[in-house]
Amino acid sequence: MRYALLAMTALAGLAFTSAAGKAADCDITVGLVMELTGPAGQYGQAGAKSVEMAFRDINDAGGVIDGCKLLTDTRDSQSQGNVAVDVAAQLVQVKKVPALIGGIISSVSIPILTSVTGPAKVVQVSPASSSPTLTALGREGKTNGVFFRTITSDALQGVAAAKYALDQGFKKLSVIHVNNDFGVNMVNEFSKAYKALGGEIVSVTPYNEKQPSYQAEVTAAMSGSPDGLYLISYPVDGATIARQWISQGGTPKFLLNDGMNSPEFITNVGAKYLDDAYGTSSGTNPTPSTDYFMKNYKEFSGIEPSNPAADRSYDAGAIVGLAIAQAGKADSAAIKDAINKVLDPKGEVIHAGKDEFAKALKLIKDGKPIKYEGVIGPVSFDQYGDITGPFRLWRIQKGEVTTVGEMTTADVDAIKAKIGN
Repeated sequence: MRYALLAMTALAGLAFTSAAGKAADCDITVGLVMELTGPAGQYGQAGAKSVEMAFRDINDAGGVIDGCKLLTDTRDSQSQGNVAVDVAAQLVQVKKVPALIGGIISSVSIPILTSVTGPAKVVQVSPASSSPTLTALGREGKTNGVFFRTITSDALQGVAAAKYALDQGFKKLSVIHVNNDFGVNMVNEFSKAYKALGGEIVSVTPYNEKQPSYQAEVTAAMSGSPDGLYLISYPVDGATIARQWISQGGTPKFLLNDGMNSPEFITNVGAKYLDDAYGTSSGTNPTPSTDYFMKNYKEFSGIEPSNPAADRSYDAGAIVGLAIAQAGKADSAAIKDAINKVLDPKGEVIHAGKDEFAKALKLIKDGKPIKYEGVIGPVSFDQYGDITGPFRLWRIQKGEVTTVGEMTTADVDAIKAKIGN
């Protein structure tokens, strides 16, 4: 009898081990390349947590394919393109991930796309890379159609920022910008629209990252008596430049890019110096997804949901996860084809969170269309993986980023038509 019990116990243990092994074999790992350290470290940390939260919600809703779980394998790009290529290659060529989310900044996403995901035909979704170069690569047929991003191109943001700047009384601006693909393109797109609308740029000064002081750049930018400073930067270097600008007597009025609506930037500069700071971000009025995210993200991550990379990274994770469920397999080509299917204009609207994802997974299983409307609002991708507006108009008041208006896609298109852009 004793031996029979031992045999039964062994068989039960073997069955449990087999079931656990089967579940583990079923798990689907998505690669994440995020800027966890370096100048964009704040963004990447928030972005990674957002994707993890989206995957948790999908897993809690039942999983993507017969209960299979979504996992992440996260690598640090260190905010450097060459490092990003190395770690992305490990994920794609060695780990064989069917999709990759990242990077955050364009100078990381572009080399990943051109050197790794594009040639391998592996889906890449960037939550926050806004360079027009990414559109150009798609137009030139160099992406194999695998690239998508949940942020608008700077070609559009530059138009929105130019109009908003003039509406706030910035008739003459000096520009200091990070000297990389993102910064150069943002200046070019903004300058064309700003000048066409009647604004004057008195100086344009590039800067290299991680300098202990930006006195020379600030001195150069102060010539010409500008109404304020357009600072195209990241929170760490941006705070150093803004403090230098103020300490050297620059007018404490700022126009800021989307990545600068950061609590860290406000704290490091000092809230009292930023009551005349304005900026634009891609996004829309709150949706039920926005409400869900704003209420739950900090508890999950320990990070403020206002971090500019957080909301759109959740959407990137949700879209990839739902696309895997729609594809029915961890195959990059199938996932690529499924991405637009989970954003079907004729589908049933799905929002963020466990309960909504459970509904989405059932609809997918039943062969019915869905339309995910995310934290940044309803989006769709064009043939180059781009989304269109609208834009959120914001300013900093008493140390808080406050939304003061919205510029619709139609508004931006009308401005472009007016200036012949």
